[in-house]
Formats: sequence, C-alpha cells, structure tokens
Amino acid sequence: MGFARTCSVALVGVEGVVVEVQADLEPGVAAFTLVGLPDKSLTESRDRVRAAVVNSGGEWPQKKLTVGLSPASVPKGGSGFDLAIASAVLGAAERIDPRVLADIVMIGELGLDGRVRPVRGILPAVLAAADAGYEQVVVPECAAAEAALVPGISVLGVRSLRQLIAVLADEPVPEEEPDEAGRPDPLLAGLRMPGTGAATGIQGIGAQHDQEHDLADVVGQRSARTAVEVAAAGGHHLFLEGPPGAGKTMLAERLPAVLPRLDRQESLEVTAVHSVAGLLPSGKPLIDVPPYCAPHHSATMQSLVGGGAGFARPGAVSLAHRGVLFLDETPEFGSHALDALRQPLEAGHVVIARSAGVVRFPARFLMVLAANPCPCGRFSLRDTLCECSPSAVRRYQARLSGPLLDRVDLRVEVDPVGRAELAHRGPGGESTATVADRVRAARERAAARLAGTPWRTNSEVPGRELRNRWHAAAGAMDEAERSLERGTLTARGLDRVLRVAWTVADLVGHDRPGVTDVNLALQLRTGVPRGVPMALGAPT
Repeated sequence: MGFARTCSVALVGVEGVVVEVQADLEPGVAAFTLVGLPDKSLTESRDRVRAAVVNSGGEWPQKKLTVGLSPASVPKGGSGFDLAIASAVLGAAERIDPRVLADIVMIGELGLDGRVRPVRGILPAVLAAADAGYEQVVVPECAAAEAALVPGISVLGVRSLRQLIAVLADEPVPEEEPDEAGRPDPLLAGLRMPGTGAATGIQGIGAQHDQEHDLADVVGQRSARTAVEVAAAGGHHLFLEGPPGAGKTMLAERLPAVLPRLDRQESLEVTAVHSVAGLLPSGKPLIDVPPYCAPHHSATMQSLVGGGAGFARPGAVSLAHRGVLFLDETPEFGSHALDALRQPLEAGHVVIARSAGVVRFPARFLMVLAANPCPCGRFSLRDTLCECSPSAVRRYQARLSGPLLDRVDLRVEVDPVGRAELAHRGPGGESTATVADRVRAARERAAARLAGTPWRTNSEVPGRELRNRWHAAAGAMDEAERSLERGTLTARGLDRVLRVAWTVADLVGHDRPGVTDVNLALQLRTGVPRGVPMALGAPT
C-alpha cells in the first residue's frame, strides 16, 4: 500500500481554505476515485492528470487509486487542484518521496501534455497558504510574479510537470522547448478569462491615468470640479445631473487619476479581487492604481453586486474596490439592480448567499451617478426647450429611489457649456496633477486625525463617532440642524454633511469645520445655493 499527501487551496470568494490532497494506492482492479465534494471541472481532473503523468514520462499506477480532498465539507471547484493531485499520486507510487510533498502547497492546472497552466485566484490562494503557516508554494511559471507578492513565502514556478518531478526528485531539470518567436504564449490564456465580467465595463487598469484624461480639458463646470475634488479627498459618493454633452462622463473618467495611488495593503486587496475574476492585466501582477469600472445600463443585478450560477463571481462593485464605480445614464438601470447597491454602500462589502454557501467580497468604492434631468435631457428651470410632460419628468426622476440618493453625499447640477466658454483660448482650469496634490494633502490630514482607528477616509467614519469625538466649530452646524428640523435633511444626511464638511476643512487646511465649510457641504448635499464660493483652488 502506498500513501502520500500534499496541499492545495479552495477559494470561497476571495478567501482561501487550505485543502489536503491525499492519494492512496491499494491492490485491486485499476480504478481512479476522487472524493471530497468536487464539482464537475474538478471531477474531470482524473483524465487530465492521467494523461499529463503519462505524457511527462511517468508510469501510471495500475492499482486501485483513491484521491481524497480534505476537509470534505468544503465545496471544491476549478482545475487548480490538478498539480497537487498528480504530485500526490506520484508520491503514493514512490516516484517522488512522500515526505517532500507534505508541506508544499501546489496550485495549477495540467494540460494533457503535462504543461502547467495558470488559474484564477493565485494571489488569494497563496495569501491563504501563508496565513495557514505554509512556507513553500508551487505555481505555474507565468503566475510566479503574482504569487511572489506575498511576503515570507518561497515560490517555485514550473512550466511543466516534468520540471516539477525533477525538482522534487532532485534530478536534473529538463529544459522546455520555447514557443516560436512572435507567437503568443498559450499558457497566458489562463491569466485572463474572456467574458468574465463582460458587463462590468473594466477599461483596463490604469487606462484612466494617462495624459489623455486631464481635468484641464473640462471647460467651465466650477461646481462639478469642486465636487469631484471633494469626492476624491473624502471618498464621498457623487451624483452629476445635467443635459447630454455637458461633461458628466469627462469628469467621471478623470476622477481615478485624482485619487491617491493605492498603498501595499490596498493593492493586494484589489489584485486579489481581479485575480479571482480573471481580469488581471497581462504582465502586471500588482494593481497599484485605483480601478475604474463603468458597467452598461443593461447590466444585471448579478453583474453589479456579484453572483451568478455555481460559484459566485465578483461583480462591478467588487471590481471597483478602492476605485471608482461610474453608472452613466443611471435611471436606465434596473430598479432592483440599483437598490441592491444600498448594502455595499453602507457596509463596504457585499455578502452573497447561495445554496453552496455564503461568499463575501470587498466593495468599498467611490460611486459616481450620472443622469439627465428628463427623458429628452433638456429640462431646466431657465429655459423651455424640454418637450417632456411633467408626469414624464416625474416618472424619469423617480427611477432613482430616495434611499439610494440619501446615501449619496454630493449632488451637483452640471450646466451646459456655452459658446463663449468653448471659444475661450486662455488658460483652462487646474490640471489633474494640481488637484491630485491637494487631494493627497487632505488625505494625509485625515489619516493623521484618524490614526489608531479602523477608518482611513472621512466617508468611512460612523456618525456617532463624528458627533462624539470630532465636532465642528461652535455654531457651524446650526443651518444644517435647521434643515433637519424642516425635513429637508434626514439624520443620515446630517451625518453626511458633517463628513463632507471635514473633507472641505482638510482641503482648505482648517483644524475643524467652520461655518463656511459646513455651508459648502450643505450646498453640495442639497443643491440649494448658500452663498458660498464653489472654488477650492485657483479660480477658473
């Protein structure tokens, strides 16, 4: 009787569970039994592993073979267990010393010819292995850079099963024939899965951080530019309402470049989500810039918040984690899909319950909503160009529910750009770099104030903590409190006004919010003019 064991990782959302892969050989009729709650793709690994071992020059044991995946109560799926299963079988057949395999975590799919292919979720799987105390992992060669992002763990990248056998058996490592020059490496196909998140609107990580998207290109729109700056500095959600062509999409596309770059912990969080979704950019294992996600208005609720058939996949709210989620033409989205955003907006994560289990994905994003004032887009109090009936305007605006809008901190009307503004040839508005410097300084002030707490930005601080620990100046909140008494502000809205006021104070360098800061926050919240200048930086 032969027995060997090694380890792999089963992913549940972006969290991993270390799975012990055991192989047992007994005399009897040759058979291959796989137990431990595998799904269809994992069951098919029996044929892949057998062919890979034979085509790698190994001998398949002609005995009764049982492979167990423990703990058996955890659902397991995907092809990432192939490498561990093949190694355990070879260990049980004494082709490899079983003692060498016991403390190694192996992740990878096997081709029929023995090549090791990458799979989704390498980074969260290696993070789970490190948290469980393992120090050695074996991954596909093209995913080794992603696995090496985890500190304190030794990573071995292999291109084929033959190479792994040689390394573990202390034999000369064979050289694999290189692919033809100029042809794409077929092994890289596993790092990016076509169609995964096709409705999420991912436009390439960092695509919005180039020179083609600068705030200086936005003509006019002083109020909207101020709102974008405040949103970036405090992580506040933003609602832009205005006619078509006024610049709503331009402002949203330039917002990610204003946000500070991600720190190490945030980068690992974002990279883990995109790794699970199969959306990591080729050749860039670590995402260090805020992502930008702009789903089409036909997106389903599952594509927005996550889910789907079988194992739940991350949705747009998770792919926009630590970045920007832009919902253009927001009233055209389904009402159920929009209302599903309420929970992640408050909690910073989304919980998806399915019959196979409960999955939790991170979802702390900056949401930007953009909408026309009416179906034709020309409704305004200053002219009569709109041809929509009052009932049509009400129905269109009612598609955005009150509870959803109550969670939006900043609401700005984007006015149409006039001929004089477009023809102006003088210096334009402030550049992205200038605004980003102020945002970075404001974030540093907030971080110093929130040091020792679990919060990083003003938008994350609970209302009770704001009221008890971080007060505004004496009398600064009087106008906001009167708005609460008149019913124009909810209790949640009052807390959000104070959060925005702290962000404004951080941007202008005040120790605590004063009357002007609170009135500007109230003006941004309600859209009602309070006689406060809207420009925070140099006038445009």
